Amino acid sequence: MSGAAAAVAGRLRAMPRVLDVRALPARWRRRLLGLGVACLVLALGYQFWLRDSSFVAVDKVSITGLTTSDAERVRVALTAAGRSMTTLHVDHETLERAVAGFPAVRELEVTADFPHGLRIHVIEHVPAAIAVADDGRVAVAGDGTILRGLPVEGRLPTIEVEGSMGVGRLSHPLARDAAAVAGAAPARLRARMAGVVDDGDRGLVAEMRDGPELIFGNATRLHAKWAAASRVLADPEASGASYIDLRIPGRPAAGGLPAETVLPVAPAGVAPLVPQAGTETGEVAAGTVTDPAATATAPPPETAAPAPAPTAAPTPAEPAPEAPAEPAPAAPLTGGTGGGATAAP
Repeated sequence: MSGAAAAVAGRLRAMPRVLDVRALPARWRRRLLGLGVACLVLALGYQFWLRDSSFVAVDKVSITGLTTSDAERVRVALTAAGRSMTTLHVDHETLERAVAGFPAVRELEVTADFPHGLRIHVIEHVPAAIAVADDGRVAVAGDGTILRGLPVEGRLPTIEVEGSMGVGRLSHPLARDAAAVAGAAPARLRARMAGVVDDGDRGLVAEMRDGPELIFGNATRLHAKWAAASRVLADPEASGASYIDLRIPGRPAAGGLPAETVLPVAPAGVAPLVPQAGTETGEVAAGTVTDPAATATAPPPETAAPAPAPTAAPTPAEPAPEAPAEPAPAAPLTGGTGGGATAAP
């Protein structure tokens, strides 16, 4: 090992010392020193002068995406904040603070247009539901943000809020979860929702205006649950269901279907299950097997006659007196020889 280490050290010593500035000629050292000083001056000039100078100051602010009733106030606030900046020094935090008092604004997309322009695209909250509380009705976003002044287009589901609405955001946790369910819904299904309620053991339930109830349980995995609901609603075999249980998104269950729509297809030689009398609609009694041919040809079972009502036991009657035996009729007499009378045989 010592020999190998010595060989490596020898090769390293034999390499030219390119990185040693002292090995360069004095002329090159002076040039490198001047270049370093120039870079430092440029960096300091950019940091402390150029990027905040009037040569790149923002003169024109272009704002798009506003639809709220406070659009003019938002535009004024953003314009004032933008003109205090330069295209080389855009402060996003200052712009966000300028519109912090407008709950309709969700996000800002800012692009500098060198040398004097600034483009701002406002992304607004999308109304997901109408919250109804003691202090009125107002549109809310999917995260529970209260959207005062934001116009509402079309029909939205309603959410009942216990107590007061809150300031800036729904104060009641169940109301925020209901808003999250409505906010995660596809637009075409949200328009069909009548409301989102808390239904005790079943949890959050979306009530549809024309369709089955959608049971969500809690406000987790909402996108997966809505995807499962869309698949089931698009399936013709689920038509007529009264509810769809989405608490396990991978195994949604449609309930309230007619019995004939839930009979499984039996393999060859195996009779299918059929519902028994007394089972609820949409349910099949487990373990009941019936021959399809016999079911199709057998006459309906006769209705058993009702059992007679019990009556009192009869009182034993006294024995009737015996009638006297009548004598047997006598045989007719015929005359015989010798004047004697004999019985006819």
